Amino acid sequence: MNLPLLLFALASLALVIVFAYLVSEAKRQGARTPDHPQEATFVDLDSGGGSDGGAAAAAAAAAEKLRAFGSIFDEPSLDISFVVPMYNEEERLPIMMEEALAYAVARREAQPAWTCEFVLVDDGSKDTTVALATEIGRRHRAAVGAAGFAACSVRVLRLAVNHGKGGAVRKGMLRARGALLLMVDADGATKFADLEQLEASLEQQPQGGGGGGGLRSQIAVGSRAHLAETSKASRSLFRTVLMHGFHLFVGLISGVKGVEDTQCGFKLFTRRVGRRLFPSQHIERWAFDVELLFLASRCGAGPVREVAVNWSEIDGSKLDVVSDSIKMARDLLLIRFCYLTTLWALDERAAPSKSKSD
Repeated sequence: MNLPLLLFALASLALVIVFAYLVSEAKRQGARTPDHPQEATFVDLDSGGGSDGGAAAAAAAAAEKLRAFGSIFDEPSLDISFVVPMYNEEERLPIMMEEALAYAVARREAQPAWTCEFVLVDDGSKDTTVALATEIGRRHRAAVGAAGFAACSVRVLRLAVNHGKGGAVRKGMLRARGALLLMVDADGATKFADLEQLEASLEQQPQGGGGGGGLRSQIAVGSRAHLAETSKASRSLFRTVLMHGFHLFVGLISGVKGVEDTQCGFKLFTRRVGRRLFPSQHIERWAFDVELLFLASRCGAGPVREVAVNWSEIDGSKLDVVSDSIKMARDLLLIRFCYLTTLWALDERAAPSKSKSD
């Protein structure tokens, strides 16, 4: 048998199999996890008056009512929304929220007009995460009172089934009320004090020419990469090697350029760009950050600002290094393939009018 012909036939067969697999995955992930009726509402912790625990907790819970979430397409009613994806976070969430709420209360004391909300998105936890998140909200309501809670609230979104971190972030963002939208991990690895660095980077005047074309930034991402001598990240050698290998693959396969650390769970978006990105997002697990940055490069979001932040490795990661690395590699290929072939496309509901300048 002609060996070159055999190799060509095998290579062609392999390409057909890969193509068929990618198309199948594109259709499966393109469908995304549908909304469940319970995801349309949240327990209004303000309606029960909050509690400091004990006997008052039962009375507060009994008085609480369900309210409907809004939409990212509504006009913003707060300065910022903090969207926190959670899966079995009973150990880490209380520590993270203590620091987060202390930051929010202190900032409101310094800037009384500043308003925020925490959207805690439970991704089908099997432990006491939901109960803990709800109790944290009740205690916060009791501590700050009705007016304080209206200006700095806690809402818990319960997903009916496990989606994956990306799916949880997406559904939280689609229900957020802030003019700015911060995605932040529940592990407390990044400190809320660094938020103001990200905000300041969005406010920088755009430079003419260069990669951003003079557009004002609409996305700022926290970074653990050694961008400068002020980089303060501290992580294990294994995770450092894994991170750099993944970022090399990101650049080669997905085409995302200019962001050294795509996976840091501390990302700030304007509501305007959020309306384009999150309705368009398809990836629901670990590679969703890359898809968001890929979409940003296609929708005229301006340059992505990368800001060095304080970060420390926290025990309890849900990442399975081997299996999830394989899945992330697959999803990176899927992102490139699906948008190149137009199997996936940007959601155009929030696209700027062609008659207006971006």
